[in-house]
Amino acid sequence: MLGLIQLVTHADVNIGGSVAGSIQKGILALIGIEKTDTEKHAQQLFERIINYRIFPDDSGKMNLSLSNVQGGLLLVPQFTLVAETHKGTRPGFSTGMPPEPGKILFDYLVSHARKKYPHVAAGEFGAYMQVNLCNDGPVTFILKTGN
Repeated sequence: MLGLIQLVTHADVNIGGSVAGSIQKGILALIGIEKTDTEKHAQQLFERIINYRIFPDDSGKMNLSLSNVQGGLLLVPQFTLVAETHKGTRPGFSTGMPPEPGKILFDYLVSHARKKYPHVAAGEFGAYMQVNLCNDGPVTFILKTGN
């Protein structure tokens, strides 16, 4: 499972002209799900996201986690993260989880996150979404679990 995380001053996801989820200071996490991913991988990714130290401390060093600053977490499914791009001029998606089990696993991730952390918003698996954000820094990292 992949998480492309971005430190943001604010972010929101819109579906059909309505805001489905929004946060202020925190992390926007774009989530890619591969065929071999499991609930265990979702749990591990969530723990890494909320504990990854990317927020500045009083000295300006990346030393605080989302959990430390109690910022927002916006989870957005993005199947294109698992695209095969190593050759050719068109992405392949054979490593991505099929839609139905992918939705189940993304929904599990959101449910698990909401049980463990109070500031979680989310997009919708399979929906056409528009994501608005202000990347702070900019700070962006790719986290991976499994495989």
